This record gives sequence, structure tokens and C-alpha cells, in this order.
Amino acid sequence: MNVRQTILDREGHSFPGATYTEVVLAPAYDNQKYVLLDPMIAIHKAHLIMLVEQSLLTREQAAHIMRAIQALDLTQIQETPYDGNFEDLFFLVESQIMQQTGEIGGSLHLARSRNDMGVAMYRLTLREKLLTTLRSICTFLQTLLDTADNHVDTVMLGYTHTQQAQPMTFAHYLTAVFDSVSRDFKRFQAAYVTCNCSPLGAAALTTSGFPISRSRVAELLGFNGLVENSYDAIGGADYLGEAATTLQLSFLGLGRFVQDLLLWSTQEFSAIRVADPYVQISSIMPQKRNPVSLEHIRSLSSSGVGTSTTVLHMLHNTPFGDIVDTEDDLQPHLWHSLKLSEQIHRLLGVVVGTLEVNKEVLLERARRSFATITELADTLVREKNIPFRSAHSIASAVVKKALSRQLDASQVTSDLVDEVAQTVVGHSLNISSELVARAMDPVHFVEIRTLPGGPAPSEMQRALAERRKSLQNALTWLDTQTEHLRTSSKNLNEITREWSQY
Repeated sequence: MNVRQTILDREGHSFPGATYTEVVLAPAYDNQKYVLLDPMIAIHKAHLIMLVEQSLLTREQAAHIMRAIQALDLTQIQETPYDGNFEDLFFLVESQIMQQTGEIGGSLHLARSRNDMGVAMYRLTLREKLLTTLRSICTFLQTLLDTADNHVDTVMLGYTHTQQAQPMTFAHYLTAVFDSVSRDFKRFQAAYVTCNCSPLGAAALTTSGFPISRSRVAELLGFNGLVENSYDAIGGADYLGEAATTLQLSFLGLGRFVQDLLLWSTQEFSAIRVADPYVQISSIMPQKRNPVSLEHIRSLSSSGVGTSTTVLHMLHNTPFGDIVDTEDDLQPHLWHSLKLSEQIHRLLGVVVGTLEVNKEVLLERARRSFATITELADTLVREKNIPFRSAHSIASAVVKKALSRQLDASQVTSDLVDEVAQTVVGHSLNISSELVARAMDPVHFVEIRTLPGGPAPSEMQRALAERRKSLQNALTWLDTQTEHLRTSSKNLNEITREWSQY
């Protein structure tokens, strides 16, 4: 049997083969026509304007081509299935332009390649998706601040190694989350800065012998600079890796936060209650209020880690140059991850912003807990001038003695402290009942933690005010970038309309 002939008879004897079309070309085309078509058209316009300004085409020639670009039916293109008549979206669009302009339409491709065009389209697409995600992060950060504002005095237990550690406040916890997410913002911001550089003019990989202006095209498209080295422009993929790594860290951080919220919403903890719009019921157990919105956020965050990891794996051990591994097969994974990130931040924001916090239960739990015992040791150091390690030993023994007598922290007395001190240091300390009660009070514990970063209400008010300023700075930067792109797009479209009427 002639296997080769059998396969060719089934697949076809010319490009594209049936299975190649099914697995690669058609899916890539579908992504291109919906996601990359607008960036492609913008690149056509900017490149054409530059060619005229550099006297490489006449204004009359360019006007003819520009009218053809403007006449493209983008909706019709998006509705066109892949049929193999053209290798990809670029050649389809070029063909439609040349159908209206004749041979001169081919001059639009002067001094450029699909290599630099492709990377530029990916960068234009990625920067928009990064800005959308950054906007969603800012909204989430604002919700964290607003919620924290309402809980500066909400005393709760902090945990280390999943065990009761020391009293803090819900505001203190949320501010820690805010700071973590703020670092995510800065990483996304850095990824945007890296992304928003133009590869155009690199052509295939060595630029061109024609006197084009790379900087003018970058300006028209709203890029903030160039990927200067032309080989790096078409071969570098770290802008993708930077975004993927940032996504990974962000998803991981959100997942850890959600894990706490899920634990605290259990009946055993009874610390928080997820609002009705974000819970679901059981089909058989009438009492259930399942906070599945948080479960979905956790699982989707894990999914996002996997999808962004796929981006990095697809880059791994690829040649440093123009290669399909960084293109049509990879890009949708990054786009999906960014969309997921934007959605998760929005959903988590509305869940957090509508939480009911059981302040009374949290405070009572803190009062009964021995999480304040560090302050008893500190009080002995301050009031009785004994070394901390001795004070620590006394405090530790107080906990053991109290537990053996089934006492909670609120029931610790000065007599119990003296009884333990006799055993540990050989004499009573004669500490007053008022000092012991104050040392064991979680509200007092929090109030005196006024050092920078501490949970004291006074310190939290300062910290929240600083973070409002930092968030405003982030929003100002975001607005500036958004406005820059809007202005660039408006300018490009105004020149396009003017030239189309020439």
C-alpha cells in the first residue's frame, strides 16, 4: 500500500492539508479575525501614513490605499470561515485591499514583514487586556479600603500556622491583602510598560534598507517607545512571560485570601457571612448556605495559574527568534488568563464588599483566647523589671495552669500569676488585678500596637490614608495610559479620514 498517496488523496495535494486546517489554521484564523483584526487595520493605517511622510509613497497613492482600507467590511471578514484560499488573515485582508487598489495596494507592505506586524498585533492586543485587568484590580483595591474603613475597631484573632496567634483587626488583615494586591498591580504595570513598545520596522529581523521612521509608527499607534534591536523585536518573548508570571502570582495570592474567607464563613468559625446573592442552596439539605462564589473564585484562580503556566511552558526551550510557539497557539492562553483575572477581581470585590462580619463573636473569641498572653509577658517586663525570657516562662506556665483548671483567658487573675511566679522565679510579683486584666484584654492589645504596620486604630487610620493616596496615584497612571491610547487612536483616525477624502 502506498501510504503517502493514500494520505495525500484524503488530505489534499496542495496547501492546506485537511487535518492541518482543522487542528491549526482554522482555530488560529478564528482567533485572529475576532481579536487581531482591529490591531492589524490600525497598523496598516499607521504604516501607510509613515510611508508618505517619508516620501516612499505619494499622497495620491496612499489616499487610494487608505480608501480601500476604510472600505473593508470588517464584520463580513469576521463572519468568513477559514476556507484555505488564503494562508491567514493577513493575506485575506491584503487581497481585499488589492482588489480595490490594483497593484499599488501591494506597496502597503513596503519595508515590513508579517514578523514585526504579528508581534505588534500581539502587543497592541495584550496592552488593552492588561489595562482592563489593571482597572479591575483598582476597583477591587478600592473595595478593600472601603471595607477596611468599616472595621478598624473590629478585633479578631490573627493566626499563624493555622493556630490562634495574637489579636488584630479585620482592617489590619484586609490592609495586608490590599498591600499584596497592590504589588500585583505594580507587576501588571511593569508588564504593561514592557509590552507597550513597538517592534514595527524590524521587518523580518534586520529592519529595512528603506528610510522608514520606526518612531513615527510607534507614535501613531500609541506605543511609548521601541523594541530597539530588530532581532529582539521579532524574537523576544519575555513580554509574554512577564505577563504570565504576574498572572501566576496574582492568582496564587487571591486563592490564599479566598481560602481564609471560606474557612471563616463556616458555622464553626461564624466570623463572616457571605451575602445572599453569592450563596447557593442544597437540593436536599434545607439549612445549607453554600458560599460557592468563593469556591468558584478559588477554583478559577487555580485554573488561571494553570493557564498562565501553559504560556511559560510553551516558551520553554524554544529558539530565541521568530517562531510559531510564541504566536497563534500561545496567545489565546494569555488572553484567557487576563480575562479570568479581570473577572475574578470583579467577583471577589462584590463578595468582599457585601460581607457581614460577626464583630461580637470575633471579639468574644479573642477575649477567651490566650492570644494576648504575649502582652502579659511584656507587662511583667515593663512593670516588674524582669528579663523577658523569665516573663515568657511565667506567661507560658499561666496558660498551662489555666487550661488545666478549665479557665479561659478572661479568667486569669493576679493570684494565678503570683502562684505561677512562685514556681518559676521563686517569689510572687504582686502585680495588680487591673494590670493583669488590661494585659489579657484583646482591645488593649490592639490599641497599643501603634508601630508602623501595627493594628492599632490610630495606626490603621494613617495606613489607610496612605493607601488611598497610593491607589489614587495608580488610578492617575491608569487614566493617563488610557487617555494616551485614546488620543493616539483618535489622531490616527482623523488622519485616516482626511486622507480618505484626498
